[in-house]
Amino acid sequence: MSELFDRLNDDHIAMIAAQPVFFVATAAAEGRINLSPKGYDAVRVLGPSRLAWLDLGGSGNETHAHLAEDGRITLMFCNFQQPALILRAYGRGVPVLPQDAEWEDLAAHFTLLPGTRQIFDIAVDSVQTSCGWGVPLMTLEDERATLVKYHRQADPTTWESKTAARTRSIDGLPTRPSDRYIAGE
Repeated sequence: MSELFDRLNDDHIAMIAAQPVFFVATAAAEGRINLSPKGYDAVRVLGPSRLAWLDLGGSGNETHAHLAEDGRITLMFCNFQQPALILRAYGRGVPVLPQDAEWEDLAAHFTLLPGTRQIFDIAVDSVQTSCGWGVPLMTLEDERATLVKYHRQADPTTWESKTAARTRSIDGLPTRPSDRYIAGE
């Protein structure tokens, strides 16, 4: 049974806070649809109609490219514990990079991790919940430390150079690279 809401309520916010993994989906008018699993303590509810997600450098920058072109984004949270529940937050997002004026205000909501590339600022326009009865019961064993470890060991100059060269998505859409290496807090 699904329900549609025009904003996040207190139950939704509590459910989001309890999830160790979430999924992000974006698409441009043409090309591939991007769907990615995300972990770490990387989502903040900034209000009933606003989410922020801290993004680390990884295999690509499709979300940035899609949001720059189209803006549409869906975040999905699955409760792998009880009660069964799936929550989708639909909205429009923008990438905010360390060189942007909005960075300091958004970054203050997070503990920055090594390799932090950007924060996505998401205006939520609707929320859908559904039963989640087909989602298995699972427990978190541990966070995977590999990505943070990789970025922590990076040479800042090499990291910045490599990042500066990545200005296109896999479908050729433009992206803006971060202008600095963030070592984390």
